Amino acid sequence: MTRLRLRVLIVAGTVALSGTLVVATANAVVLKRSEDRIVDDSTDLPHAQVAIVPGSWVLPDGRLGAVVQQRVDAAVALYRAGTVDKVLVSGDNRTHSYNEPDAMRDAVLAGGVPPEDVFTDYAGRSTWHTMRRARAVFQVETAIVVTQDFHVARAVDLGRAAGMDVRGLAVGHANRLRVSAREVAARVRGLGEATFRPEVMLGAEIPVSGDGRASWAEPARR
Repeated sequence: MTRLRLRVLIVAGTVALSGTLVVATANAVVLKRSEDRIVDDSTDLPHAQVAIVPGSWVLPDGRLGAVVQQRVDAAVALYRAGTVDKVLVSGDNRTHSYNEPDAMRDAVLAGGVPPEDVFTDYAGRSTWHTMRRARAVFQVETAIVVTQDFHVARAVDLGRAAGMDVRGLAVGHANRLRVSAREVAARVRGLGEATFRPEVMLGAEIPVSGDGRASWAEPARR
């Protein structure tokens, strides 16, 4: 083996080891900071103003994908139990042909939550955007974020970084290796967002103490 090749291997190994340490450390920090705020039994949760439902894949016909359906169902159950007073759905609406928030809102309404208690955030393009806007735009102080176990630690950590008192309800499991691996990488980005708190598009305030219909872009389709 030539000296040049040896040096290349040493450098490559050092870079790989450093990257692994960064990923492992970031994941450990996010998980540790959130562990005592996450439950999988809703009866263990204290009362909060709002259930925050982060967006996920919606089918072209407007039906919810399995992941976000689990989240919506759990949020509706929290509302019915009196654990939360409002439901805030937040998702992607960057194109006219794809609208997560309205599909989620309609599902929450179909679950029996009154229109005035359902808020929509059309700029929840990432978990950080959802949490930052929940605090700054919707004036949320206490919240329960409802999402799957692979995502909930990062969501809680970012919610706290945004200035809210946040608890997490884990509503399902991720058995797919690809999803789990993606979340491992996402926690690294999440730790950076929680630390440096990048700017987010905000807009006019729509306090959750008011009527949720003030946040709707279009009437409900039901």
